Amino acid sequence: MIQTIIRWCRRHRAGHVLTILCALAALSSPSGGSSAAAPIAVAVADFDYFDTSGEVVDQSAEHRARVASFAKLLRDNLAAQGDYRVVTIECRDHPCTAASMSQDVFIAAVRKAGARLVVYGGIRKMSTLVQWGEIQLLDLEAEKLLMRRTVTFRGDNDAAYRHAADFVSNTLKETMPKP
Repeated sequence: MIQTIIRWCRRHRAGHVLTILCALAALSSPSGGSSAAAPIAVAVADFDYFDTSGEVVDQSAEHRARVASFAKLLRDNLAAQGDYRVVTIECRDHPCTAASMSQDVFIAAVRKAGARLVVYGGIRKMSTLVQWGEIQLLDLEAEKLLMRRTVTFRGDNDAAYRHAADFVSNTLKETMPKP
């Protein structure tokens, strides 16, 4: 935009002072040379999983994969928006969940990753058809819980987890601070 203004000034034979004033005006305009605010660093922890359905068939491998996919979908959805930079929590033992570490160790790992915000929670399978999750969003800078939300979803398949992750992502985006 600055170049366009400068070319216009030159084409219309504006003097050097006027050209400089045009360039300064372009730089001070909102769409001029100002850069967008840096994305907010957010960590999405792995999610805990509890199966209390009492089903006979062992589905633990499928559930681990779906819960890992759920967290990955949240990370991908938040990163795609551009307002957030997703950072990775490093931990000694995997998965890196809020329940698998002490609170102090979990928060230290999130801070070490450089995150301002952290999303964490767990999913519980209640029956063959019904699962529910508790999702929490913590602002480490403000030391404030921004959201605690319980969501329920039907189905124990990849599509059900994708649908739930999309819903949770949209809910998070509505709640999270903007840069």
